[in-house]
Amino acid sequence: MNAALAPTLNAADRCDRCGAQAYVRASLHAGGELLFCAHHGREHIPALAGVADIHDESERLLEPTPVGETTA
Repeated sequence: MNAALAPTLNAADRCDRCGAQAYVRASLHAGGELLFCAHHGREHIPALAGVADIHDESERLLEPTPVGETTA
């Protein structure tokens, strides 16, 4: 799967390490994928860079949420 074409991660996507909301998807070249929160993504992306396509949406954490709205 091409990481650029991967669907946007949402609140149902959970980190494989801690269960928090996932913001990073590593699509392994050998097949399968790993999901990580921003924290675990920063920890594991360097080791996965050569064996996976990385789709990182952690910049979404910096987007302001208007008062009264929730993120999905």
